[in-house]
Amino acid sequence: MDKLRCLVRSRDGATVVEYGLLAALISVGLLVGLQNFSEALLGVFNIIVDAIETAWV
Repeated sequence: MDKLRCLVRSRDGATVVEYGLLAALISVGLLVGLQNFSEALLGVFNIIVDAIETAWV
């Protein structure tokens, strides 16, 4: 019974949940940012490919 009381009073679990939520938010932000970055990078590569193809002809 003492272990249960100690577990209920402990704040470590709340801290772990908070860190988990922060990690999830950071992950979502990175995914959205990288998705936008990858589309922009693909656009740059397409411009380069088009320039090389027109120079080849």
